[in-house]
Amino acid sequence: MKYDTVIFDFGGVITSSPFDAFNRLETQCGVPLHSVRKINSTNPHDNAWAKFERSEIDAAGFGELFAEEARAIGVDLDGGEVLACLAGDIRPAMVTMLDTLKNNDFALGCITNNVPTGKGSGMAQNEEKAKAIAAIMARFDHVIESSKAGVRKPDPRIYQMMCEALDVQPDQCIYLDDLGINCKPAAQLGMAAIKVTSEEQALKDLHDLLEMPWG
Repeated sequence: MKYDTVIFDFGGVITSSPFDAFNRLETQCGVPLHSVRKINSTNPHDNAWAKFERSEIDAAGFGELFAEEARAIGVDLDGGEVLACLAGDIRPAMVTMLDTLKNNDFALGCITNNVPTGKGSGMAQNEEKAKAIAAIMARFDHVIESSKAGVRKPDPRIYQMMCEALDVQPDQCIYLDDLGINCKPAAQLGMAAIKVTSEEQALKDLHDLLEMPWG
């Protein structure tokens, strides 16, 4: 088989996308839909999100800087409320896929852009969810968290760090992420990249690449 390693993003892949929760918050606050996405994509390597995901600022610093960036596009959003949206719902079928891959001797990695807030690597808001996410994280052979590594996607170094940790070449790997900007460097390194738009689509594309039965 061509691929023996599968590397996953976490939020938006193993869990539902935080952007869905951001949209609900935007509606609640009466600001234009996708405001958080717009702020997140403005000055993407040095904005509040980027700094927080590299642990260069704390939650208070994020709140201040994010509020400034929000005001710059004419909206009023509370950074703390935005952070509370980060932990998505676990997708059981993706967890089942992790177990299937593990049982078939695939190496598994997880590269997650996260922030030092909430409980554990999944930024959960309660102990029960934190435990559930910790049990999922235990399935991976190696996990890289941007907030601990000091480097975040789409910096190519973070994908190279994973390959080194798993002792594999990029062309042995499949990479899944819900953001195209994060899939691009993985593909440029030689990985087969899957942009995740839904759980079903991701699993079908993964089955196709691995030539595994589907449906």
